[in-house]
Amino acid sequence: MPFFPDEFQKIRGRGVASAPGNRFERHEIQIDWGAVEESAQADEDFDPPSLKTVVFRDESQSIISRNDSPDINFGASVNPYRGCEHGCAYCYARPFHEYLGFNAGIDFETKLMAKENAPELLRNELSKKSWKPQVLAMSGVTDCYQPVERKLKLTRGCLEVLVEFCNPVGIVTKNHLVTRDIDLLGELALKNAATVAISITSLDTNLQRSLEPRASTPRARLRAIRELANAGVPVGVSVAPIIPGLNEHEIPAILEAARDHGAKRGWYSVVRLPHGVKEMFADWLEYHFPDRKEKVLGRIRELRGGKLNSAEFGERMRGQGAWAGEIERLFKINLRRYELNREHLQLNTSDFRRPSGPQLEMPF
Repeated sequence: MPFFPDEFQKIRGRGVASAPGNRFERHEIQIDWGAVEESAQADEDFDPPSLKTVVFRDESQSIISRNDSPDINFGASVNPYRGCEHGCAYCYARPFHEYLGFNAGIDFETKLMAKENAPELLRNELSKKSWKPQVLAMSGVTDCYQPVERKLKLTRGCLEVLVEFCNPVGIVTKNHLVTRDIDLLGELALKNAATVAISITSLDTNLQRSLEPRASTPRARLRAIRELANAGVPVGVSVAPIIPGLNEHEIPAILEAARDHGAKRGWYSVVRLPHGVKEMFADWLEYHFPDRKEKVLGRIRELRGGKLNSAEFGERMRGQGAWAGEIERLFKINLRRYELNREHLQLNTSDFRRPSGPQLEMPF
């Protein structure tokens, strides 16, 4: 796996500096960093290769993805973007980028695919007689409120469609940008058709900045919880991923802070490191926390039966063994302490309507 040399290891605003080969491709393009160094030494005005974000048009002809995994609580999701500029070092979705011919490292956070016709595709799907009203998850793979959404507004366009049809939605995000759409989320919430979970991995700004470089700060995420709650939008906190040896000790503080800002629910998952994410995350630890690297990786192996990852249903979200049990107990104790998850939230599908001219058509 090729890495950027030492002088390029810390790339401001990026989660990882590695450019691993694509496991589906026989050939790969590598930068000759020796030539880059020589050019930089010979020409003081030399501009090294750009790592700016590039957005490509995704011409997919469908927008709703189906899910039948027994340990995921939604059956259908909408993802306006592929790749994610947040650049989270641990992100389990990185390997999906390899299906597009990119790498799961720096490409995942700098080469994004945007489904520019996402709202139109969603309207077409919901208009079909075959669509059975159900909760649609947003950010099932990558964050629907990543920075590029501020400009493209594809998530907002999809929410406008969901308001039009009154189809319920559940959103998970680590970006304060979700509050921009409080008007639409509030309208859906009036009919019990919207819920938002704000993902908070750490309250330590320094850890968060290195772990999730382009996501909102912990303070901004807590502020988003308060703003959503004040607007009547049901909001919870997702403490995910929990990385043993790095952030599990923050569970009580995160749940308390989320409760104090208006969260009513909380849940968690442990870190997942599929395919090349294992090596990238280990490299991230080596750079940012070399003194903790072996401790963290050792505890992850304890969670994963001696490996760094397990894709087995039933354990991939929670892990197995003593450490998994300790994390679960700590989480449950603090859910009770801060009176979270006391009420079950069931989003409403009964108000779903298909617009048909000036009148509304019943779905059945």
